[in-house]
Amino acid sequence: MSCSSSSSGSEEDEEGIDSYRKGGYHAVRVGDQFNGGRYVAQRKLGWGQFSTVWLAYDTSSFRYVALKIQKSAAQFAQAALHEIEVLSAIAKGDPSNSKCVVRLIDHFKHTGPNGQHLCMVLEFLGDSLLRLIKYNRYKGMTLNKVREICKCILLGLDYLHRELGIIHTDLKLENILLFSTIDPTKDPIRSGLTPILEKPEGNPNGGVTMNFIEKKLKRRARRAVAKISERRASMGGQAPKSERNLDGIDLRCKVVDFGNACWADKRFALEIQTRQYRAPEVILQSGYSYSVDMWSFACIAFELATGDMMFTPKTGQGFSEDEDHLALMMELLGKIPRKVAVGGARSKDFFDRYGDLKRIRRLKYWSLDKLLIDKYKFSEEDARGFAEFLCPLLDFAPEKRPTAQQCLQHPWLNLSSSTPSATKNESNVEKLNIGMSNLRVTVGK
Repeated sequence: MSCSSSSSGSEEDEEGIDSYRKGGYHAVRVGDQFNGGRYVAQRKLGWGQFSTVWLAYDTSSFRYVALKIQKSAAQFAQAALHEIEVLSAIAKGDPSNSKCVVRLIDHFKHTGPNGQHLCMVLEFLGDSLLRLIKYNRYKGMTLNKVREICKCILLGLDYLHRELGIIHTDLKLENILLFSTIDPTKDPIRSGLTPILEKPEGNPNGGVTMNFIEKKLKRRARRAVAKISERRASMGGQAPKSERNLDGIDLRCKVVDFGNACWADKRFALEIQTRQYRAPEVILQSGYSYSVDMWSFACIAFELATGDMMFTPKTGQGFSEDEDHLALMMELLGKIPRKVAVGGARSKDFFDRYGDLKRIRRLKYWSLDKLLIDKYKFSEEDARGFAEFLCPLLDFAPEKRPTAQQCLQHPWLNLSSSTPSATKNESNVEKLNIGMSNLRVTVGK
């Protein structure tokens, strides 16, 4: 997680007070000052395995920023140094801040009771695409809106791959943030938030502990209300939720979270990518390059258009999650070519010498365009066009996948849907101008 207005963990899944110890998180209270008083903590935005992220006010530039505070143990500090190196290269190559990638503003060290913490200051951005899909109640978005988002992601990937030689390696909905928040009241600029420049009076030393206790009580109350609502719904007292109107939401977005990124000529890990967005060559351990990000991008595009993940593998009787994942890929995309199937360090775990799966023998093939028509009720024209855009990105041979630069030239991406299924709720859509100068970011926008 990086600089989102919302937490990476769910509300029921806080980071836990036990992690606030030597080597762990730094306890922050509203009004705390950092880097010689330049940054003042306003409220917590979220947390990740390595860090917490706070909305802070920059008293030097008079703007709101995201302050990422890393855990203090040596391994977390090393991870932060790597991320700072990558983010610094990104910022240096993009002085106009126009490449749809999060911007590093500053970095420094902060010493606290739990040790020395590396801190990163990033531009404040809005909600993640995951939060957008949740807001839309897991309904698919109209294709024109999908195109808007895809253009931004591809601009970011093209910059990372072609100009910097960086592979993101963990592209997913959570790691793409909108320029601004879905709810204007959560945006410090649009809501007219007055910055807190000193600690509120009566803020107890046990503020962290109190924060957890209060959140636990609030969570219990929310769960009780949710159970009552579910009971009413099951008794027929509540209509099913319809999709929300997304008009008016700024869909411009940026690629964030470079904690797992690597240089194409200096790869660190064999196992990369979050499970559902993982490319076949990563499962097979046959080597990877920029094309792994393109596979993940295709999974994201599908999810935006349908509300469902493209692949959700599970462990079964006698077969692993990896083998099920490969089987799901084959059912949708056809049989993996034998050369690809047997070409990885782990190929023998899954395939026989003929390139057939060892333990999952019966596959139910269902082409992508047919899936879009039959399950998601796309028109034939929309399904065909979208499948023509996605299928090359899902080629089992990584070297055959188009680059981000090539995708930006694809006819589907520059098409304006005119069919009724694609144009509902589209009357006021603003077309995304992909000219670099028009994608400059102003904080809080």
